[in-house]
Amino acid sequence: MSNLGYLKEVVFVIQSQRNSFHAQQAEIRRTSLLEQAESLGQVRRNCTSTNSSWIVFLEEETSVQVAKLLQVLDHFDRRKEWFLGKPLHDEESTIIHHYAFAENPSIFKYPDFTASWALSIPLVNRLTNKVKNEPLKSDFTIDLKHEIALYIWENGRGPQLTAVPELCTLPQDAPGAERCATTLGRHLPSCGKPVQKEDVFVAVKTCRKFHADRVPVVKRTWEKQALLLEYYSDFADPTIPTVNLGVPNTDRGHCGKTFAILERYVSDAVPKTNWLLIVDDDTLISLPRLQALLGCYDPKEPVCLGERYGYGLSQGGYSYITGGGGMVFSHEAVLRILRSGCKCYSNDAPDDMVLGMCLNALKVPVTHSPLFHQARPEDYSRDFLSHQIPISFHKHWNIDPIAVFHKWLRDDGESTGPQNDFKEEL
Repeated sequence: MSNLGYLKEVVFVIQSQRNSFHAQQAEIRRTSLLEQAESLGQVRRNCTSTNSSWIVFLEEETSVQVAKLLQVLDHFDRRKEWFLGKPLHDEESTIIHHYAFAENPSIFKYPDFTASWALSIPLVNRLTNKVKNEPLKSDFTIDLKHEIALYIWENGRGPQLTAVPELCTLPQDAPGAERCATTLGRHLPSCGKPVQKEDVFVAVKTCRKFHADRVPVVKRTWEKQALLLEYYSDFADPTIPTVNLGVPNTDRGHCGKTFAILERYVSDAVPKTNWLLIVDDDTLISLPRLQALLGCYDPKEPVCLGERYGYGLSQGGYSYITGGGGMVFSHEAVLRILRSGCKCYSNDAPDDMVLGMCLNALKVPVTHSPLFHQARPEDYSRDFLSHQIPISFHKHWNIDPIAVFHKWLRDDGESTGPQNDFKEEL
């Protein structure tokens, strides 16, 4: 079948977010697709599975060469079940995937969403019936691309991911990109000037038992990047110094401490800024990269930014920013949370999840950035990290955190790790 006729059988889905910056990015991608479709002869805006053969999922930053993509899809029998994409795999069993395939983590392949991924309509129809008839088994959504692959595979009853080399995460101008049907734009969004240091207030959550081991890591790595920073603890230690918020330390949750930080942020006790960053004392982060990213967002909007997880999403649940990778709030977002009267149900309630419930009730969107990471670099696919310029990682367990910072997050003009290597494993 010619590309001209085949185009009518492909539905593009741009995975975007409600924040105004992301809506603009998605519209740019949509416009590009429509222009290419018109140049090929026809555009169909009303789509149903009865007259389609493929659904292709894109992210906002995924550039598509439509004609090349049609040629790729034409290699597959659209009457069969197909799950197509650029495969990722785990090098070791990881907490973010619930230690799945612990004996051989690399055996299971899941798609890199940024390269795009595609489902044939026969598979879509079967999955639609499955979703209707079988409730989803997991309460938490942590890494959607892995969870979708597991759901489709269905313990061997469904198709595995089929690797498509033309679905790429190379930059558009990189060597070898001419073979690709999909490529990426910038690895870190660029929206003009980064926000200034004096416009980001940094709150580090700690406690007395970690003053001697975790806090020194912050001081030796990224503390110097901050102009406005306070450590919040259950004990006032003038040598750091820390601020005692009057909230007892808890072994988990830390909701009381986090809400006390929000209250302090909007008080006269600290300088007024447009942005608040809350991190753990074992978070590793690049503040210059965060400042560059925040240049894309309007602080007059209620912005809540970080790595998004979900709880009970299939049963009317909510999304939340997972705390370990860093939670970023615009001043307006903090005001709305506090004015709503939203409270912790206990001091040791999970702060990130309680905030997620608050934001859901306020209808304030939680904005996801894959550049924030709740876990260590070792917990993510090497290929996934290879096309990122990461903003944060979390946890010191079984790693040298200072070495990790210098490899992945240092910003002094020198190479900081694999994110500058555009080679791909095919």
